[in-house]
Amino acid sequence: MPFPAVHPALDRALVNKGYAEPTPVQAAVLEVEYAERDLLVSAQTGSGKTVAFGLAAAPTLLGDKPIFGPGGAPLCLAIAPTRELAMQVAAELSWLYADSGAKIATCVGGMDARREARALSFGVHIVVGTPGRLKDHIDRGNLDLSELKVAVLDEADEMLDMGFREDLEHILDQAPAERRTLLFSATIAREIVTLAKRYQKDAVRIDATDKTRQHADIEYRAYRIAPNEIEHAVVNTLRWYEMPRAMVFCSTRDSVRHLQASLLERGFSTVSLSGEMGQRERTDALQALRDGRARVCVATDVAARGLDLPDLGLVIHAELPMNRAGLLHRSGRTGRAGKKGVSVMLVPHSRRRKAERLMDDAGIDAVWSGAPTFDEIRKADEGRLLSPEFFEAEVTDEDMIVAKRMIAERTPDEIAAALVRLLRKEQPAPEELSDPGSDRSPVKRERTVRNEDGTAAQPWPGDRLGADDVVWFRLDVGRNKNADPKWLIPLICRIGGISKPQIGAIRTFPEETRFEIAKTHEKAFREAVAASNDEVKITSSEAPTPGSMKAGKFAGAGKPRREDGDRPFKKTPYKRADSGEGDARPPFKKKPWAPKADAGGENPRSNAAGDKPFAKKPFKAKPGFKKAGFKPKA
Repeated sequence: MPFPAVHPALDRALVNKGYAEPTPVQAAVLEVEYAERDLLVSAQTGSGKTVAFGLAAAPTLLGDKPIFGPGGAPLCLAIAPTRELAMQVAAELSWLYADSGAKIATCVGGMDARREARALSFGVHIVVGTPGRLKDHIDRGNLDLSELKVAVLDEADEMLDMGFREDLEHILDQAPAERRTLLFSATIAREIVTLAKRYQKDAVRIDATDKTRQHADIEYRAYRIAPNEIEHAVVNTLRWYEMPRAMVFCSTRDSVRHLQASLLERGFSTVSLSGEMGQRERTDALQALRDGRARVCVATDVAARGLDLPDLGLVIHAELPMNRAGLLHRSGRTGRAGKKGVSVMLVPHSRRRKAERLMDDAGIDAVWSGAPTFDEIRKADEGRLLSPEFFEAEVTDEDMIVAKRMIAERTPDEIAAALVRLLRKEQPAPEELSDPGSDRSPVKRERTVRNEDGTAAQPWPGDRLGADDVVWFRLDVGRNKNADPKWLIPLICRIGGISKPQIGAIRTFPEETRFEIAKTHEKAFREAVAASNDEVKITSSEAPTPGSMKAGKFAGAGKPRREDGDRPFKKTPYKRADSGEGDARPPFKKKPWAPKADAGGENPRSNAAGDKPFAKKPFKAKPGFKKAGFKPKA
């Protein structure tokens, strides 16, 4: 259905922007009976909430007036959790209210507060800002909310999670009680309900989320990777999809800096986005992504909400989000405005359970597979090079003149080889990756788990491996050199370029140590060992025999062995004399106590009965000793 008539100025703006039909949340808030009511709205990310509350506020702000009058104290206040979202809300409201004569000001952290104060003093109609900066302007007397008619809280759940409750309450307490309050949130938690009861009056509850599925325009995939191959997996994922714009999410600022530097080194045009950056730096980074100067944005969760980037077709979770909301909001940066997108989670084996729990809570059914390999990416490059779209681009007369000259001077094979070499030179080289194993979800244990191609799943590293799943190797160090798994495992990982879950059982012997390696990593392990110059040598080995397996140490446990390494020491078991087996041992008899005779044959400390009473020795003064109170006779 088409947009209902809201106001002539806004209706023209929607037509000029190409908006033909409202989204579900826009249609819900434009119901006639909700025109002057408070609204508590929950909607998925990317559902058009900004345009929705802009249209919902129009009847209250403009009424029957064709345009706004002179600016003064703001009539509408929109609060957003982050700077980027606030700037985007201001941009959306600017084109929506362009023909209405509205003056829109922004108050966000990281920008010049004095310039914002001057803009407020000249008079405005709509103010968009973040909680902290708005509170500062109120406290300094720069922002007067006495004429406020509409207050909008966008992404209210995020603002409460970020600790802005006190700032929000301070701001709303300054506004008139008869205002309209429009509260938009992705989830309606208990804190949101409490806030709504305090600051809204008879609010209409609107739920525009789709409970049956999560964002049908997003394809979710989960890649199994080794913990030490996250950067390589990011590179291969970017090369596999070759999207014009992609966003990679990390958990910390340090991770963002490290990953961006790594991608720049490999040849990707990359920008970063994190909370430590100034507003101008963040704006420049987003602008570079929008105009095509950058292809990849590496960001923390500060960019997980509100950013609407054109043609953002790929989101990579290099590090898993903290919770369900983080997963949905990160992924919601793609698949917007009816376009398709891909959300890829990189899942090390140690984080598999958390990834499964996140997807289960979010209602997401992702396709599990290994990350794209070097050979797969090269094959995809060839397919893109031979695709019809590559040859359908418009060719100018000048290009054709150069092409004919090349044909006259070079053979077709030389021209094609030069083209392939030129294209590959511009593309970052893919990395060698290994699939650490297939998924075994605890929720789906009752059925056979299969990969994307229909093959039966193999166990993840860390799961119990059978004898057919491992290969034995040996180290030339044993217990005689204090071999211990605490330092053997890091040594094996460093020499073989693997991680701990790919190592199975470890058996230590006096002169050597034998250990298991998962067959999935055998080839890579052998190549890394062959290229290593370490003093400790690793070679192939047979599996220990059952006898030696029992005698060998496993993970630091085991019995002591004799120097000849034949058998462990055994303690001769005690056998009773009356059992008829073994050596007879006489029963123990307690002997009565008898005093010992002294050198003279008598014991002066014993009495006639043989007891041993206590006898006090008489005092004998030593030469030169004077006892207190003793006086020698005259």
